[in-house]
Amino acid sequence: MATTTTSKERYVEGVGRRKTATARVRLTKAGKDSVVVNDKTLDAYFPTVEMRERVKKALAKVGEHGAFAISVKIAGGGISAHADAMIMGLGRSIIKIKPEIKPEIKKEKMLTRDAREKERRKFGLKKARKSPQWSKR
Repeated sequence: MATTTTSKERYVEGVGRRKTATARVRLTKAGKDSVVVNDKTLDAYFPTVEMRERVKKALAKVGEHGAFAISVKIAGGGISAHADAMIMGLGRSIIKIKPEIKPEIKKEKMLTRDAREKERRKFGLKKARKSPQWSKR
């Protein structure tokens, strides 16, 4: 179990990934909920309402099982991949605390890894599959 003791704080860590983004989510028992993403508040970090709503829906699932101080460190990828990686990390970390809720979390698709990545560019082509313009002469 990824439980660690640091200065009398016990936390559970879950790692979420999407494309090249990686999110390390730490849940610590607290008196009230608080979310910090890369040293910013949730609303300051995610610019669009749609992304905030996706993340807040996942946070509501976690909040049903107690109050947590949530600290997230995200690196790589774009902002949308950050949201998906954070959701996956939240799902993995809450399962470490309460394993009996895994079917419920899985049904919400918080554990599904979207493995689609950018295809590499091949030589002789302009992009991964786009070929140069063909001319007869």
